[in-house]
Amino acid sequence: MFYQPRCPFCKRAFQYIDELKNEYPELKDIEIEAIDEIEFPDIADSYDYYYVPTFYIDEVKIHEAGIFKPEMEDLLRKAL
Repeated sequence: MFYQPRCPFCKRAFQYIDELKNEYPELKDIEIEAIDEIEFPDIADSYDYYYVPTFYIDEVKIHEAGIFKPEMEDLLRKAL
């Protein structure tokens, strides 16, 4: 997951992740590598995206930009 610390959509994405992991025990063990694109621009620049939050699974972009809770649940289930 690429994010920016001040991004309200990123903050909401983290909130949804926490809520969903608490609601669905099968999602608790999913590990998300969160990369701050401001702190690690070299890593961020090696990926093809424009908006945050952006999620990749196995180097494949699966979501870019603002996200709603049902979309986040779908994303986490894909990561299973």
